[in-house]
Amino acid sequence: MENLVFLADKKSNAWDFAEKIQQYIKSTKQEEFPLYNIPIGKFRNQETQIEPTENIRKKEVYYIADSTKTPNELWVELMLVKDMALRASVASYNLILPDLPYQRQDRKDKARVPISASVFANSISPGTKRIITMDLHADQIQGFYPATTPVDPLKSFPVVARYLVTNHKEDLENLLIVAPDQGEVKRALSFQRRLEKIGIDNSGFGFMIKDRRKAGEIQEMKYAGEDPKGKNILLLDDIIDSGNTLCAAASVLREKGAQKLMAYGTHGLFTKGTCELNNYLDHIFTSNTHNSPSVPGVEVIDVSSLFAEAIYRAQKGSSISELFQ
Repeated sequence: MENLVFLADKKSNAWDFAEKIQQYIKSTKQEEFPLYNIPIGKFRNQETQIEPTENIRKKEVYYIADSTKTPNELWVELMLVKDMALRASVASYNLILPDLPYQRQDRKDKARVPISASVFANSISPGTKRIITMDLHADQIQGFYPATTPVDPLKSFPVVARYLVTNHKEDLENLLIVAPDQGEVKRALSFQRRLEKIGIDNSGFGFMIKDRRKAGEIQEMKYAGEDPKGKNILLLDDIIDSGNTLCAAASVLREKGAQKLMAYGTHGLFTKGTCELNNYLDHIFTSNTHNSPSVPGVEVIDVSSLFAEAIYRAQKGSSISELFQ
């Protein structure tokens, strides 16, 4: 592992995440690897400009991308950084992408629409040895990537469960875990099993039935599952975008007598801010794959240790799948 180096743009939100990865490996594995700055700027016409200053020839490179940037801007950066690395004759190029962009259009659900997740995969895969990301919107997205570019979709739940037990144990009493729509049922059940493994085995389960006529607008929301009356509710999702789904679910559950309402979404986009969410929810949790600690009313859970472990295990040839359990 002596040839391993990390790359990140020092002026981006990825730098702090990269430093956390570097420090975790140093403190737990007693190994230290350099973190190189890769300045990413703009020409006057707003074309992306990349001017690396460090020699990375024959290095095992891990580029930590800034998932907080707009998807289109991030896509261009990923293509240019990869090209830069391959032209610099690196031993291997690996991508750390905490929040994978273009996940939500993974099938042709309407006539004449692109499968954007596939287009994105086809563009960033060639020349990339490995991609490490977290909590995919749909697990089958991995199938868009060739066997030569394996995708390791880490699960945030081990870290999140430990955080909640440590900091909000009283809120986990009389708990009801709720999936905000049918697509999140598997994820919610997985989290329920994670809580059971660490001693929280009194949780019930339910899910919302959502009728969405078009993106961003919910026509109707119904609840199915154990009675939420008097329960503490934890809603689980992979993405918090506008927050409309969580607000609608919380409103229905409150009418049914729910006591405390909480929500966790791995990737906190908060495109409409958090004011409305704070009106409906007692606690909002997200990870630092996309969010920063400055978002009002949101507790941010650091998941960088999982990425650090995945990188270390990948380089050592150890099992990464153990991190999914």
